Amino acid sequence: MTLLLLILALATCLSTLLGGWLILRNREGQHFYFAFAAGSLIAVAFLDLLPESLELGRSLAITDRSLLIILVTSFFLYSFVDRFFLTHHHHEDDEHGHPMGLIGAGSLVVHSCLDGVAIGIAFQASAKVGIIVAAAVIAHDMTDGLNTVVLMLKNHHSVAKARLFLVLDAVAPLLGILAASTVRLPEQLLACLLAFFAGEFLYIGAGSLLPETQNHGTLKTMAAMASGAVLIAILTSFI
Repeated sequence: MTLLLLILALATCLSTLLGGWLILRNREGQHFYFAFAAGSLIAVAFLDLLPESLELGRSLAITDRSLLIILVTSFFLYSFVDRFFLTHHHHEDDEHGHPMGLIGAGSLVVHSCLDGVAIGIAFQASAKVGIIVAAAVIAHDMTDGLNTVVLMLKNHHSVAKARLFLVLDAVAPLLGILAASTVRLPEQLLACLLAFFAGEFLYIGAGSLLPETQNHGTLKTMAAMASGAVLIAILTSFI
């Protein structure tokens, strides 16, 4: 790993930690963060993960319909899992928290790892391409850190667990960069994983976090949701 790549990798860690730190410092305004996270996750699904999946799939002769079926399957799968656990296993006073918090935050960790893979692969193409991709990931990872903490707290997990997953999310890009230099995922699998994560993030944003904006239907809350989507739209435009 070159010095430049190491510096950029550390920057992704700091960006993620900063995003999580912001919400941990101001937990009283959590519904604003929920709204922001809902907007950003929905935008990530439509403007980042799905386009990347479709573009990669087309280069591999995987039909758009196949990948969209994976997305829809993922959406309904996570909806089923959420309803099942919510109905049979979760109570508001459950000290262990809702399992969807772990599933959602864990998926963000995997997504962050794939971000690191993207940086590593981009640097294999050229330093210029690597820097551009890394800059976009660094800016994007702040929302990943925020979303990780939001998902844990929203699902009634402890602050300690939220911090643990925040650290895992911060370290994940480093692991991805290292993996890109040693192990390469089959492109067919990567295209399917991107579509699968798109469906999951769409459900988490629209099915889990978005209702929070309806419970606090102020203009400020709606503005927070819109700002999350706009931020992702801006960041993804540079990739």
